[in-house]
Amino acid sequence: MKIGILTIGNELMNGRIADTNSAFIAREMNLQGWPVEILMSVGDDASVIKSRLHYLLSLTDAVICTGGLGPTADDITTAAVAEAFGLPLVLNGDVLAFLKEIFARYNLHWTDNNAKQAQFPEGAKVIPNPVGTAAGFALPVQNKLVLVIPGVPAETYRMVPEGVIPVLRRFFPQAVQQTVKQTIKTFGLSEAMVDQRLADVNFNALGVSVGFYPVFPENHLVLIARSETMEAARENLSRAVAEVTSRLADCIFSYGEQTLEEIIAAALAEKKLTIAVAESCTGGLIANRLTDVSGSSVYFDRGFVTYSNEAKIRELGVPSEIIEKHGAVSEETAQRMAEGVRRVAGTDLGLSSTGIAGPTGGTKEKPVGTVYIALADAGRTICRHYAFRWDRKRNKLLSSEAALMMLRTYLQEKK
Repeated sequence: MKIGILTIGNELMNGRIADTNSAFIAREMNLQGWPVEILMSVGDDASVIKSRLHYLLSLTDAVICTGGLGPTADDITTAAVAEAFGLPLVLNGDVLAFLKEIFARYNLHWTDNNAKQAQFPEGAKVIPNPVGTAAGFALPVQNKLVLVIPGVPAETYRMVPEGVIPVLRRFFPQAVQQTVKQTIKTFGLSEAMVDQRLADVNFNALGVSVGFYPVFPENHLVLIARSETMEAARENLSRAVAEVTSRLADCIFSYGEQTLEEIIAAALAEKKLTIAVAESCTGGLIANRLTDVSGSSVYFDRGFVTYSNEAKIRELGVPSEIIEKHGAVSEETAQRMAEGVRRVAGTDLGLSSTGIAGPTGGTKEKPVGTVYIALADAGRTICRHYAFRWDRKRNKLLSSEAALMMLRTYLQEKK
């Protein structure tokens, strides 16, 4: 089964917002084993919507449209779809009653144009919207299917898996296979290096497809196995995961959708360890990421952004002679920062960063991208030197990632 995607809205065409819906829908379709043949974006123009819809249907079995389902004058998608197939619009009493109930519940003023959201092309089946007022619909057209849902990303992200995919599976039962997937997240190798390490793996022979997804500074792999039975699909996936692991174990930090921060949070909570952070080049980014996880107060005590030499000396107790002799960007300073913040906060662990994010500040001996990360506990302090090569923002992000990876490795090894 081939899928087409049509995103609708003037805001997409004038660049006011980015089209994230197409990427999300395409990923969800491919997980089902349904390739996306073509995707397009158009403005709020009825004649253009109709012509592009017919073109997409000529190439595909089903077209998923997003956008233009609101109550205002420029929300014309439903009417355009109905006109495209010579169908009248029909008022759905259940949807109208639902809309009025929502307005009454939240004491909102009802205006007649809101009833527009309860009109659908004749023969269409309503797709409920669990997080908004605009319902979607599925319209069979000559053994093909047109599905229309709102363009608000939060609504699209709920309605595709909960509404669109079940409709597609029922309408095209011959295209349904048992599917399982595994996301593998890595850090430390470029996308090209990951691909090179896996070059000798015949994923097709294993019955698995593999996708490479750079999410800077990480590289994610998504393995998808499809078969007639769930047992066979799982066996194929297990073999493929084993092949990947044997080649990438040194840079894999997650099997699944957990973020690096979530993995660290779980480990700190399980081991009942507390941490404080002292940052220079990362400007608070490490502390921000550590506290992105709900419940982080269990393990995170405090963070210092000691950007100046004076702050490192005054707040963390870094000896001035250390900075004078070795510089603020040095292994010695990073170590003292980690030890200092642990001492000041009274935590089990202290984590620090110091470096040259760029684009200025580099020297021949310490070029832009020179970074030191240190981690201290009661018994020892470890420090790593990194040489990054990107712009300022990416160097900062890389430094925070390296710091969290150091912390993750430490927690894995700690009994």
